[in-house]
Amino acid sequence: MSKPSRRQFLKDAAIGASAVLAGWNARSYARILGANDRVQFGVIGLHGRGYAHMESVKSASNADVTYVCDVDRLELDKFAAATQKTFGHAPAKGKDFRRLLESPDVDAITIATPEHWHAHMAIMGLQAGKHVYVEKPSSHNPLEGEMLVEAQKKYGRHVQMGNQQRSSPHTIDIIKRIHAGIIGKPYLGKAWYRNTRASIGIGKQIPVPDHLDWDLWQGPAPRRPYKDNIHPYNWHWFWHWGTGETLNNGTHEVDLCLWAMDLGWPKIVTASGGRYHFTDDWEFYDTLTTSFEYDHAMITWEGLSCQGKLSEGRGRGALIHGTKGSVLIDRAGYQVFDLDDRKIEEFTTDTKTSTTDLRSVDAMTDAHIQNLVGAIRAGEALRSPIHEGNVSVTMLQLSNVAWKLNRTLHLDTSNGHVVGDPQASALCRRDYEKGWELKL
Repeated sequence: MSKPSRRQFLKDAAIGASAVLAGWNARSYARILGANDRVQFGVIGLHGRGYAHMESVKSASNADVTYVCDVDRLELDKFAAATQKTFGHAPAKGKDFRRLLESPDVDAITIATPEHWHAHMAIMGLQAGKHVYVEKPSSHNPLEGEMLVEAQKKYGRHVQMGNQQRSSPHTIDIIKRIHAGIIGKPYLGKAWYRNTRASIGIGKQIPVPDHLDWDLWQGPAPRRPYKDNIHPYNWHWFWHWGTGETLNNGTHEVDLCLWAMDLGWPKIVTASGGRYHFTDDWEFYDTLTTSFEYDHAMITWEGLSCQGKLSEGRGRGALIHGTKGSVLIDRAGYQVFDLDDRKIEEFTTDTKTSTTDLRSVDAMTDAHIQNLVGAIRAGEALRSPIHEGNVSVTMLQLSNVAWKLNRTLHLDTSNGHVVGDPQASALCRRDYEKGWELKL
């Protein structure tokens, strides 16, 4: 055997060292995560879903909340006290999330802020080397969603979207069985949501409360005066900050249909509806039907924000129709039917479900946060990686565009971009307050 040259020896040594380093990274990353071998979380946005995040981090193995952040001082102080009671130690706290991102005691962030902040915070978190759990919708508009997907690829950290039913054991089970052919070839997914939301009235411009940093609350959104019917929840119904009921709740069940039917970008998006129930500042529809068409399949979503009449006896759910039967899925279980509508199987978790937003701890969010922790510590596959979650989010954002313009949108099925409609394409992005432009 001939003696290798020095050049070949160095090349082989470099390859070997790279392999050893790659193995060390995979085995040892958790060892450099933070104190006590735990994934240390910073929670941003503390009114409502932030409590579910905090409790679910507590339920996860080897996880902790070390930093909490909100622009409302009253919410911040209340949440910090709850975190101390839950974890037995006081977290760092502050109103500016940029200080949180600078902290070496934070490995991952959860985002439950108003939606105009989601993509900005997620991308800035990635740039700071943090892993991200971001509530749906993961962006305010399609361009932001596309940029977030690119940022995750560029910076290499995990991004889990908060469509927590992806981590529901019974849902995982029945989706696998749909893929295995239990109802033949699925071709129609029908999703819905019901609620009885009250009027938000006509807002009055008033002084900003002294406990709220209104400038930082607005962040990337161009500045507007403070009114008494925006904070802390009704921003959902203003185009400037929110995305309407489709993204607030429709994302969950439309995502189930996409998952069950194994579909990606649709060819055609249509939407019709209006604000029928009240006359007030609410800028979106309270009643909407939207559809997404494929070559040989279709998904629909019907949202009633102010009418509580149930569908299939449920306030929310998804019904998947196939060539051999149908499956009804909701957060409490599933039912399987044959072609003649005979129920042939049923599973229930014996838990109550609600169409109201989940603001407290629930098993699905526990499992979803645990899945992120498992991905960070041990390379577990994410159940809702951002490149998948972004598809359902963008589709529903496009339904908002179709509704606003009152016309059908045609899409490039390779990337979800609108084809041949410059006005619609212009509504797939937004203007930003100077200094808050998104950058990768």
